[in-house]
Amino acid sequence: MNEQLNTGSHDLPITEELAAFMRTGWADTRRTDLSALPIAPWAAKRRAALAARFPGERLIVPAGVLRVRSNDSDHRFRPHSAYSYLTGASEPDDVLVIEPDGQARLYLRPRSPREEGSEAFYRDRRYGEFWVGRRPDLAEAERLYQLECADIHDFRPAGPARVLRGVDPVVDAAVAAGDGDADLAIFLSEMRLVKDEWEIGELQGAVDASVRGFEDVVRALPEALRHTRGERYLEGIFGLRSRLEGNAVGYDSIVASGAHACVLHWVRNDGRLDPDELLLMDAGVEADSLYTADITRTLPLSGRFSPVQRQVYTLVYEAQNAGIAALRPGARFRDFHLAAMRVIAEGLRDWGLLRGSADEIMDSGLYRRYTLCSSGHMLGLDVHDCAKARSEVYLDGVLEEGQVLTVEPGLYLQPDDLTLPAEFRGIGVRIEDDLVITRDGARLMSAALPRHPDEIEGWMATLLS
Repeated sequence: MNEQLNTGSHDLPITEELAAFMRTGWADTRRTDLSALPIAPWAAKRRAALAARFPGERLIVPAGVLRVRSNDSDHRFRPHSAYSYLTGASEPDDVLVIEPDGQARLYLRPRSPREEGSEAFYRDRRYGEFWVGRRPDLAEAERLYQLECADIHDFRPAGPARVLRGVDPVVDAAVAAGDGDADLAIFLSEMRLVKDEWEIGELQGAVDASVRGFEDVVRALPEALRHTRGERYLEGIFGLRSRLEGNAVGYDSIVASGAHACVLHWVRNDGRLDPDELLLMDAGVEADSLYTADITRTLPLSGRFSPVQRQVYTLVYEAQNAGIAALRPGARFRDFHLAAMRVIAEGLRDWGLLRGSADEIMDSGLYRRYTLCSSGHMLGLDVHDCAKARSEVYLDGVLEEGQVLTVEPGLYLQPDDLTLPAEFRGIGVRIEDDLVITRDGARLMSAALPRHPDEIEGWMATLLS
């Protein structure tokens, strides 16, 4: 894999004297005290399972590449989730290869050399150590990841292989596409449906940090209410917690006040806060291991729900309770959504917005005018995890112990919807929690955040006192 030195358009010239000076006088900083990453034994088991699924075949899973944000500035790199799942490594351009005999080798870009005339360590703005930080050398990487490592420049795949496509264009070009590539992508998604013990621990840590982030947000409300971009103020407050306790947020935070809450993926977050309105906040901390939480709370900005706000909130709360009660091993994945939607349908009928029995309303789908999206999804390395899994084992499958998912019903009463009483218009409510399927039901991982409206008011009063 050939590459050129990545110097900037305004790079200063290097004299021969400076080049010679930069090659000498460096201390030996190789690390011999490194121990294996906690993920290493779990990743080894996953690679073995992957090799067993495709015996006698070469499998190639790239980390991904840097992507330009603007001119010569890149976005912060995050490896492809399948690569992270199988290695625990996190540098761009690396490639995991599992050989036909099941042996795994990680091709990576080792630490920038400082000998043999190399200038990369101080001149390469994209990869140089002085520009972006130190990477492990090959020996250090082998200790960290507990698998054989080789220089990415020696990556020359020989013979046919299944490749995780669309991740690294260099890898895509190096190996001819085959009919089996799609099966590899599907299996890499499906093997993450059931979380192991280490993953559940990482997810719980992300949830716990997110709980603290929501507490930070409530404490910041007085200042945010005074700011012209109160939504963005709160986004920053949660983002700070995410960077202090994890890698970042697991997805763009939704901080939606008033009618903005009726926009399902409101991420502009540029609005003011009105104490007479609700705040819908959908946010999650991504752990350093890249596992993310996904939690939504809808809060009264005044600290207390108005009667109409409480009426809408309570219906969503009851719908979420019904969805959670439907979670257990052997239940169909769609059951919890249907249970929540039946409560919503009955509530809309009781409010006089829809007519007919609950069965008739469910069959007609008319309730979806007020609650457009599904009520949950798998959760893990991706906020919408396992998205390439086959329908028959995910959306149309059954729940299994060890799966982690969200339950998040909502009502989105658009501000211009003339089918609604005026006092309902512009109210959006979603309640979202993270749960792990257990032997006989489900455990609420985000139980530390209150859900009942009375508990919400008491919790806010305590944090604001």
